[in-house]
Amino acid sequence: MEDYIKSGKICKKAREYGVKLIVEGAKLLDIAEKVEEKIKDLGGESAFPVDVGLNFVAAHDSPRFNDERVISSGDVVKLDVGVHVNGAITDCAVTIEVGTNKYKDLINASENALKKAIEIAKPGTKLRNIGRVIQEEIQKKGFSPIINLSGHGLGLYEIHKSPTVPNYDNNDERKLEEGMVIAIEPFATTGEGKVIEGKESGIYELLNEKNIRDDRARKVLRFIIENYKTLPFSERWLVKKFGNIAKFALLSLEREGIIKQFKILPEKTKGQVSQAERTLIVGRGVIN
Repeated sequence: MEDYIKSGKICKKAREYGVKLIVEGAKLLDIAEKVEEKIKDLGGESAFPVDVGLNFVAAHDSPRFNDERVISSGDVVKLDVGVHVNGAITDCAVTIEVGTNKYKDLINASENALKKAIEIAKPGTKLRNIGRVIQEEIQKKGFSPIINLSGHGLGLYEIHKSPTVPNYDNNDERKLEEGMVIAIEPFATTGEGKVIEGKESGIYELLNEKNIRDDRARKVLRFIIENYKTLPFSERWLVKKFGNIAKFALLSLEREGIIKQFKILPEKTKGQVSQAERTLIVGRGVIN
């Protein structure tokens, strides 16, 4: 558990550092890269590319290598950070509204839902009860939980494993067990409460290791296996390492079914979205 504790401390510090970068006029790319650099400086590695989701985008939006987007006043910004130490992953997220307070209640809804869920997340707690607490806390503020996004278990080099931690009462009677490492991750929205698949994200993960004929793609694949294993990685990282060869290699590897690309996940009705997330060890409490 020592690696999880260290990972959690780094995740917390990186999140707090990232919050200070979220200001009007800041480039999303600069925020992501500075937070990823901070994780390395603190002795960790990124468990996935830092996500900087704006407004109705809920997840999987990490700036690409040529991203020119900047933060504007009124933006609701989700910063989602993952860290691993020797494969031990922790995950945390926060939402910041820039320059205005129009969505203060929306942000509080996800934060309060997280707080209430953490309070009951003990050995023996039913997963459905965590979902119910999150759902009730968000709905009483007049918003909807996003029901097709959830918290999740965390394992060695596994960013999503059992159990799924719901954001509504999904009738799951399974119980939390002592020592489980889980991320609780409420999303609140002014919209319908569902996400759909949007544009390609430039975030990939390895599906299976198999031979590929092209030398360039094989070289990139070898680097992916050695450095990221089963964890999500960014096109941006590979472009820095290999230049334009990376883009060709990723197309080849994706076409061969060796890697898959995540889609950006916007809220279905383009409602504003807030997110809050922490990692805890069941029976020991929050570690980031």
